[in-house]
This record gives sequence, C-alpha cells and structure tokens, in this order.
Amino acid sequence: MKNPTASWTLFWKTFGRILWNLALITVGSAICAVAVNGILIPKAFVSGGVTGLALVIHYLLPKLSVGVLYLLLNIPLFALGWKYVGRRFFLYSIVGTIVFSVAVEWVSIPIPIQDKFLAALMAGIIMGVGLGIILRSAGSSGGTDILSVMVLMRLSVRLGNTTLAFNSAVLIMTAILFSLESALYTLVFIYVTAHMMDIVVTGLSRRKSVMIISKSKTELVQSILEKLDRGVTVIQARGGYSDEPSDMIYTVIAFRELPRLKRLVNAVDPDAFVVVNDTTEVMGHRIGNQPHW
Repeated sequence: MKNPTASWTLFWKTFGRILWNLALITVGSAICAVAVNGILIPKAFVSGGVTGLALVIHYLLPKLSVGVLYLLLNIPLFALGWKYVGRRFFLYSIVGTIVFSVAVEWVSIPIPIQDKFLAALMAGIIMGVGLGIILRSAGSSGGTDILSVMVLMRLSVRLGNTTLAFNSAVLIMTAILFSLESALYTLVFIYVTAHMMDIVVTGLSRRKSVMIISKSKTELVQSILEKLDRGVTVIQARGGYSDEPSDMIYTVIAFRELPRLKRLVNAVDPDAFVVVNDTTEVMGHRIGNQPHW
C-alpha cells in the first residue's frame, strides 16, 4: 500500500519543479522580447536563427508580425525535437515557443540608444541573458535552441558555438537583402548574444580540473577532502625521465575555489607540479554544471 504522505510530497516536488521551469521560460522570453522590440526592430537589425529569419520576413512583409512568424517557422524544428531530444525538453520547448511568441507580441520597452554599435552590444547582452535563463530550464524557446541542445548532447559542442554556426546563413541573407553594414551589426549582436548565453548557462559556475604531482600525496589528498570538501582521484603515473612510479592527484573544483587550492598545495608542498585546465562541461553530483535537458 502506498504511503499517502510520500505521494503528496512527490506531487508537490514535481509541481514546484514544473512551476520553476515555466517561470524561467517566461522571464527569459520577456527579456528576449525587450531586445527584439526595444532595439532590433527600431534599429532594423536582424537576429540569428529562427528569430532572425522571422525578422527578415517581417521587414520584407511588415504586415506579418514577428511573433506569429516565429511560431510558424518553429513547426519543422519540433519534428526534429520530437525525434532526437528528450520528451520533457520537447514539451517544455513547445510551451517556450508559445510564451516567446506571445512575449514578442506584447512586451515592448523602448531602449533609447542612438549609436548603432552600442545598440547592437546592448541587444546582444539582453538577448543572451534571456536565452541563457530559458536554457537554464528544462526546455527552450524553440528555434535553433532545439538544434543547439541536440548537438550539445550528441557532440558536446558548446551552445554558443553551435548558434554562431547556424547563423551564417542569416548573415549572408542579411547582406544580400539589406546591406553589408546591417550584416556586420547583426554579427556583433550574435557574437555578444552567444557569449552571454554561455556565461548564463555554464559560465557563472565554471569548473577547473586540476592535476597535482607531489611527494606529499597523502597529506594533499586529506587536505582537499577535508578543507575543500571536494572529491579526489589518485591516478598511478610514471616519470618520463626518471622512470620512477608516482601518483597523480586529480580533482575538479569551482573556479572560485582555485586560489584556496593553490594556497593549500603551496603550504603542503611548494615543489608540487600543478596543472590547471578549463572545463567545458562537468556532470556529476554536487560539482556538475551542465543543465539536464
């Protein structure tokens, strides 16, 4: 017989998670709409991906709204999402696309920036933050987000890099239909958007992988475990010149913990050999920084 208390706890936990994801999608979409209606359309800029295609069609046929065009252009992408991406992500993305389209139709906050280059920078910052917030949820706002997440999951290519690659066709189209200047402003906008999106999705919780070779292995392992509260893996190694066996300490820490680790290693063994590497993604208990789509 099922425990009623446990069932209700599971229900409220699931319900809270759904509300949180919907809140992220809604807030992120509203922020993106500010960039679209506050800067892109007034300055006649073009965005990347499906939003950019919708803007191009809107400029050529002004009677067609960007929100409606965005919704219609997403239909073919949902076919890919259903086949290659998880069902939860797919369903949240449908909701995200509808919310994004509605936000573009209704959210309009003028941003008084006259200089076009500064406007492109500001639009990229706003759009990148909005898209990053959306991708922190279990879904997306549709568009190339679906393709970006699919490539990330299968090929481990960063979201921003994938987005930049998908936007090449939009840039060429902008240069042909409008002007090279418009394409260059669009490039600035897309570049800033991609980097801001990476920062929001993974960059705010950057991780460093650290390899340490030291004769004080035991003391260093205990210090990392107790003072940093991070896991440690000891790997058997052998010196290339001396051919003597040695142990290599491997750990993954948060970026903000790196100065503490350096001080700790220096206090235990000033002669230790330390290598610090950037990480693109980290999956795992407590230290992971990859959103789970």
